[in-house]
Formats: sequence, C-alpha cells, structure tokens
Amino acid sequence: MTTTEKIANAKKRIHELERLIKFWNDSDHDEAKIVSFTRNIENKVA
Repeated sequence: MTTTEKIANAKKRIHELERLIKFWNDSDHDEAKIVSFTRNIENKVA
C-alpha cells in the first residue's frame, strides 16, 4: 500500500469518526435516531 493510499484511507476514517461524533452530539438533544451503516456478513460452513 502506497503512502498516498494510506493517507486516503486515514482521511476516510477521520471523516467517518467526525460523522459519528456529530451524530452522538446531536442525539443528546433528540430522543432517538436510526443510522444505517453497511455491513458485510459472511456465511462460513465448517
């Protein structure tokens, strides 16, 4: 992974964390909110 890719990934994570912090701050004033994040679910068979 190049330095440029590492920086791009770090910026993406920072942006996601800023969104979460903003959500948590806003949820202190609101009763309830629903946030949908995509999830990857893998089915594995033993």
